Amino acid sequence: MIEGRGRGSQLRGQSRCPWRELGLPGNLCCFLLSGEPSVPQVRVSAMLPMDELLSHLGPSLLLLLQLQLLLPPASAFFPNIWSLLAAPGSITHQDLTEEAALNVTLQLFLEQPPPGRPPLRLEDFLGRTLLADNLFAAYFGPGSPSRRFRAALGEVSRANAAQDFLPTSRNDPDLHFDAERLGQGRTRLVGALGETVVAARALDHTLARQRLGAALHALQDFYSHSNWVELGKQQPHPHLLWPRQGLRNLAQVGDPTCSDCEGLSCPGNLLGFTLLTSGYFGTHPSKPPGKCSHGGHFDQSSSQPPRGGINKDSTSPGFSPHHMLHLQAANLALLASIQAFSLLRSRLGDRGFSRLLDITPASSLSFVLDTTGSMGEEINAAKIQARHIVEQRRGGPMEPTHYVLVPFHDPGFGPVFTTSDPDSFWQQLNEIHALGGGDEPEMCLSALELALLHTPPLSDIFVFTDASPKDAFLTNRVKSLTQERRCRVTFLVTEDPSRVQGRPRREVLSPLRFEPYEAVALASGGEVIFTKDQYIRDVAAIAGDSVANLVTLPLEPPVVVPERPLVFSVDGLLQRVTVRIHGEVSSFWIRNPAGVSQGQEEGEGPLGHTRRFGKFWMVSMNDPLQTGTWEIQVTAKGTPRVRVQAQTSLDFLFHFGIPMEDGPHPGLYPLTQPVAGLQTQLLVEVTGLGSRRNPGDPLPHFSHIVLRGVPHGAELGRVPLEPMGPRERGLLAASLPPTLLSTAGPFSLELIGQDGVGQGLHRAAPQPCAVVPVLLEVRCQRKVRLRLERTGPAAPPLTGPPPQLSGPSGFLAPGTEALLSLRIASFSGPQDLDLKTSVNPSFALTSNLSRVHLEQNESAWGCLWLKVPDTAASDSVVMVTVTAMDREASTVPPTHAFLRLLVLGPAPQVRCPHFPLQDRQGEGRAVQAYLGAATLTASPSSPQDQLPAPVHSTDPVLTTTSSVFHLSTLVTPGRAGGGLVGNPWRGTVGAVLLLLGLASW
Repeated sequence: MIEGRGRGSQLRGQSRCPWRELGLPGNLCCFLLSGEPSVPQVRVSAMLPMDELLSHLGPSLLLLLQLQLLLPPASAFFPNIWSLLAAPGSITHQDLTEEAALNVTLQLFLEQPPPGRPPLRLEDFLGRTLLADNLFAAYFGPGSPSRRFRAALGEVSRANAAQDFLPTSRNDPDLHFDAERLGQGRTRLVGALGETVVAARALDHTLARQRLGAALHALQDFYSHSNWVELGKQQPHPHLLWPRQGLRNLAQVGDPTCSDCEGLSCPGNLLGFTLLTSGYFGTHPSKPPGKCSHGGHFDQSSSQPPRGGINKDSTSPGFSPHHMLHLQAANLALLASIQAFSLLRSRLGDRGFSRLLDITPASSLSFVLDTTGSMGEEINAAKIQARHIVEQRRGGPMEPTHYVLVPFHDPGFGPVFTTSDPDSFWQQLNEIHALGGGDEPEMCLSALELALLHTPPLSDIFVFTDASPKDAFLTNRVKSLTQERRCRVTFLVTEDPSRVQGRPRREVLSPLRFEPYEAVALASGGEVIFTKDQYIRDVAAIAGDSVANLVTLPLEPPVVVPERPLVFSVDGLLQRVTVRIHGEVSSFWIRNPAGVSQGQEEGEGPLGHTRRFGKFWMVSMNDPLQTGTWEIQVTAKGTPRVRVQAQTSLDFLFHFGIPMEDGPHPGLYPLTQPVAGLQTQLLVEVTGLGSRRNPGDPLPHFSHIVLRGVPHGAELGRVPLEPMGPRERGLLAASLPPTLLSTAGPFSLELIGQDGVGQGLHRAAPQPCAVVPVLLEVRCQRKVRLRLERTGPAAPPLTGPPPQLSGPSGFLAPGTEALLSLRIASFSGPQDLDLKTSVNPSFALTSNLSRVHLEQNESAWGCLWLKVPDTAASDSVVMVTVTAMDREASTVPPTHAFLRLLVLGPAPQVRCPHFPLQDRQGEGRAVQAYLGAATLTASPSSPQDQLPAPVHSTDPVLTTTSSVFHLSTLVTPGRAGGGLVGNPWRGTVGAVLLLLGLASW
């Protein structure tokens, strides 16, 4: 028996672990740790009979420790922590998802001792709040950043919450276990988990996290929307995650389930029966007589007899008639979520699971290389740096987890090479040689776009070239893509006009020809470094430094002003500070808070070591640095560039969102970038709060955000931050000022606060943000027949909102045509816009919306059709881009929307008889990956018990809410502004800017 006694509970009486007798890849024990003592405690005994344990995981065994649930207050369950404003004390989808992931991550750490470090002990975590920062510090070492891991969890959590906001999912009963569609809901749940496995094995972890979030949302909703808790169940449903077992004892259409309830709270409205049911929500599908409603103020069905409802989404009776069972439902949903993560770990293996959630402090390594004949020195420099990084970090926590290599020349670029094996990367890189000529310019930005498509978020990309871009027309698109992917791009340019044996040029090139590189570097938070062949090997060393998780310190002013020093702050949590100066510098000095100065002389000085490589200077400051205000004075011709970087685990992530307060699931819908004229919230997540100079010091405190214009750094405002939830989680929120949102343009974020002893803390976001002129959304509907009859742009407009198609899954199949929906909305005034579309790789893409005029608070809808050729490569990533440009104002930046899709290969033949439900494109392969089996056989007992149909179909079916569907353009006046609340299209914001926009810092 395994037993716990609340805080500081001890293990006793467990002599052996039966999972090893089952041949599992690792122990699937799940430990849930305590959180805030101010939240009510729920203790659950998890000792199950062996047959029930086996039924939970099929051939896997999940041992559950006695658990103490002390989650921070957070909602079906409500979407995210913003929901606390509507129902304080509730537990949200975000809480459940993150707590489950942390528990399985801890189990992974317990089973896989860190190389060169003592193994973790469970007793060190009992009775403590389980935090990502603490886990990483214990496993990888003090100061190891958890930023990427927390960003990956954020992607999953926001994809989970989006199921309550997206018009394609929020009212689909199959995705929420509503309307007694329990068998169909289980089918969709298993399909989404299978799609997670498929995408993860194809190394498309962004898409995998989206599908995982959708799966977890449905899984968690089951315990809130069904009567599983009311039936007295103390453990998760044993067959919900295991599709070989049917769902039994389901209520049928003619079975009455609820009695009438007049009040908000309905503790006894379920009739006395043992059948499994769930509540109906809204009017589609309509509630049959005698059936239960979901319930709450916004459920129209709850006003029809029998009134009331059974949902347990929150602690508020106004939203949840069974609010008194909210904590019990949340507890079971948490256990089920832990099971789901554990199943994914068993399917993907520890390495694959770690990559899915980015369980590493290290970043990836991405090189974009010009391979024309004049690039010999640059290619050798890249090889040397790559070899140095691989050898220096091999086997350690900072070893890169992903390698990307994209060559380019004129007129070609690619192919892209991706791997997680350092030896394969080195071998591929070593085979690249500078061959051939090719006139300047080159296809640099095309190659960079390809690298961005395959590089994980929060990564650095290094471009080696000696030529200007031939494809400068891609500048704005690549800028937007760097911000969407949150990748920093550094250009190492060895362009030397005096070189005698350079590449030929057909024409005199403009001295401004490198401006596209400058624009991309500025937008991504990177830089352009001009150097010469003789220095490139030394300058390329910055690639190794960047892999070490450096942060850029904010300067005041941000750019060099003659006769005025640059000021930056050093706190006790910074290490390995480096000052880089680039330009026609005649002299400079650096001064510490004590007044000690060091000039530009090379070699060792009183403050650090100075090296010079032509026009590039690097000063490595000596540790430990004196804390306080430092100064840099630079004298130079032109405008030199100064950058100060340091190592620290104290950093922050951020994302934007729109409050969704008027609806059944209040919360914050995430945006990639704020939209002009649209009320927007900023959410900040501080990482590394546990990194204090002295263990006993109080936690750092952050009070406000400084907003600055880009590139000149003028202060646009200071916004106070409000804590959201327990302080140790580091979640803060602020309302962006209307003046910032009144016009489109870039801005930067700086986080201001104090450490535990009152010393100032100052951190800058790695890259600037931008207020975009319009809201632009593109999403993938589930499927469309190849022979679908459709109308063109001249067809009459729809008379109502676009059809509610189910999905999206984000998967494509060779030889099919995918239907994409497009929405554009203006909140800041009249807009005359041209719309352009593109796809990478070059598949056929057509659109019925190329030009639109919008008044303020007006939206337009359109459709795109993407033809996937029969020759499309399996597991290949497809990026659809939609660009909206103002026809009149050339100074208004364009808005881009990106949609990332994955091509699935043919699925193995799988038998699943007696299945009446609609099949899903690619679900065969997804379920196959999830089950790890070659053939399925079943004998379902009822239509709702049917197993999912894992049959790969090449003729998908378009499902609509009406029998006649004419695809066209729809313009709806007066619905954009107030339309962020209410009905599905008027009341939500869809897949904002791109479905990938759910990922953020």
